[in-house]
Amino acid sequence: MYEFFAVLFQYLLPKKMLSRLAGWFANWHGGAATAAAIAAFARRYRVDMGEAAEPDLLAYASFNDFFTRALRPGARPLANAEIVCPVDGAISEYGAIAGDKIFQAKGHHYTTHALLGGDAELAKKFENGGFATLYLSPRDYHRIHMPCAGRLVRMIHVPGKLFSVNPLMARKIPGLFARNERVVCVFESARGMFALVLVGAVIVGSVETVWHGVVTPPHSSRVSLWNYAVNENAIELAQGAEMGRFRLGSTVVALFARPDVRFASDWMPGKPVRMGEAMGSLREG
Repeated sequence: MYEFFAVLFQYLLPKKMLSRLAGWFANWHGGAATAAAIAAFARRYRVDMGEAAEPDLLAYASFNDFFTRALRPGARPLANAEIVCPVDGAISEYGAIAGDKIFQAKGHHYTTHALLGGDAELAKKFENGGFATLYLSPRDYHRIHMPCAGRLVRMIHVPGKLFSVNPLMARKIPGLFARNERVVCVFESARGMFALVLVGAVIVGSVETVWHGVVTPPHSSRVSLWNYAVNENAIELAQGAEMGRFRLGSTVVALFARPDVRFASDWMPGKPVRMGEAMGSLREG
């Protein structure tokens, strides 16, 4: 019964209005009030500030500063792996893309075509590839990093809903990640094409990338596309480099075009992961 009403509440909730209010509050420099709210949040979610470059909660002038805090040097060493985990969070699902279908949860799939904003040509490149869906909770580090070195070729902002993306909603709302607002970042690499899809959610104040800044808000009603040149100004990012961030928590869906992606043997749904840990390889066998 709880699950039924929780899902119903998600459909009835004025999600975009709440997200606008949350965005305003997250940017507010409220002095003592902001400091008290940050301290209460850190206690509630047991945030480990010992990993932060700035461990003093009073040093953060706004919630956004706190949410997007940097880690101290060496807090996330990169594993010696072809693909490293791009975020701190938990594994929602991972595996092979069956044709164009991505597994969301028991009884639910969505397509690469829908996830990538209706771009059929791009979606076709990921048919029978691999995917990993990674959930970032409110307590997690909110910056997103490169799983392997790559050159940016395209960014797509796809408007949509702002459902919560917690594990319960992933089990209950069909096509959740292809329905929510998202930012699709497509890269070419020595190991083939891959994409990082930054999925928005209710109360996520904004999504931004290191090359563009804030992509959303504003919440557009039309798909927006940016293509990036292959020249001396090409945007190339090393493995482990920051590529974007969420203002609060949400989900990243990583897509790999090659069919021979092999995920780490200790991966399983629900397992906590950290940025920089071994995620997998693209070797046969």
